[in-house]
Amino acid sequence: MSDDRRRGLLTDTERAVLLGNKEVSENYYYTIVSRVRNKLEELDGDLEALEKHGGLLDELQEIVCEDE
Repeated sequence: MSDDRRRGLLTDTERAVLLGNKEVSENYYYTIVSRVRNKLEELDGDLEALEKHGGLLDELQEIVCEDE
């Protein structure tokens, strides 16, 4: 990852594994899936903070829901 760019929800490795761009063992794949599920569970607190800030929650919703 470049020093001038921050990651989103996933690390570069997690993204590569989930996209199938990095070959890993089945066990490691499921470790990644579990790790990402744990991150998703922690989003509740983040969403509350984004909502309190104002427009940040709206920005997130636009990004996540842009294909709908």
